[in-house]
Amino acid sequence: MWKEKFLSYLRHEKNYSSHTEISYFRDLEQFQEYIEREMTGFDPLLIDADVVRNWMYELNALGLKPRSINRKLSTIRSFFHYLLKKGVISKNPAVNIKGLKAPKELPQFATNDELSRILEDDSLFSDDFEGRRDRFLLELFYLTGARRSELVNLNDSDINHDRKELLITGKGNKQRMIPLSDKSYEKLTNYIIERDRDIENKSPALFVRINGERLNAHNMYIIINKSLESITTMGKKSPHTLRHSFATEMLNNGAEITAVKQLLGHASLASTEIYTHVTFEELKKVYNKAHPRAKN
Repeated sequence: MWKEKFLSYLRHEKNYSSHTEISYFRDLEQFQEYIEREMTGFDPLLIDADVVRNWMYELNALGLKPRSINRKLSTIRSFFHYLLKKGVISKNPAVNIKGLKAPKELPQFATNDELSRILEDDSLFSDDFEGRRDRFLLELFYLTGARRSELVNLNDSDINHDRKELLITGKGNKQRMIPLSDKSYEKLTNYIIERDRDIENKSPALFVRINGERLNAHNMYIIINKSLESITTMGKKSPHTLRHSFATEMLNNGAEITAVKQLLGHASLASTEIYTHVTFEELKKVYNKAHPRAKN
């Protein structure tokens, strides 16, 4: 009963999406099955912190990753918080339970050689407005390290033609300037000329669909995912992969980490430092491959 009321609360009062609601439902179903197997019925009053921890240990033994277990713990913590607010229980048994320590995953990225090969392959892009747009979009992601939402919202008015710069509006409406090389600026202006020639409907957006409407986030993901299909060694093929590629190449080629932080629009240097681990891993690969005694 309380499970259904909690899910109704998420839907009608918290306005959670149906996707999130389904995720909560599955976590609670799994938790309830465990409780009913280990105890006599599902009674929130009889569940304490040890019961929740034992459930987490079982999930871990079943091979679930720490990140997934921690998400499930968050669901259970929210459920008991709801019951506490309703006066069903006097204490949230999950409130002080710490999540499992998840190993840091290094971001995946494409190398400059891989991206250059894609950008120079005429067979991957059609010889029309959409094909030229897709190629330039891929290149601009890689050239700027911008987030998908940032390029979605980029307008023609955000281009400083005198200084050859792009005004990027990031998280929290924080803005930063991204410089363009002469060659990149030339590609940008050529794209705009072709777009204005081929697209009749006027739009403030830099990247548009064939009907003149702004290219949305889903459109951009599909374009980039399809463009990166040929890189079989890379699991994730998304716009964010190109952001990782931008940062990694910048650091590999001697850029100061504070400059990369500013270009990426990171609020904290800690967010940028993960790319130093990526470059170190690449350095180790080169060493192990090249040094005559590396494998001895």
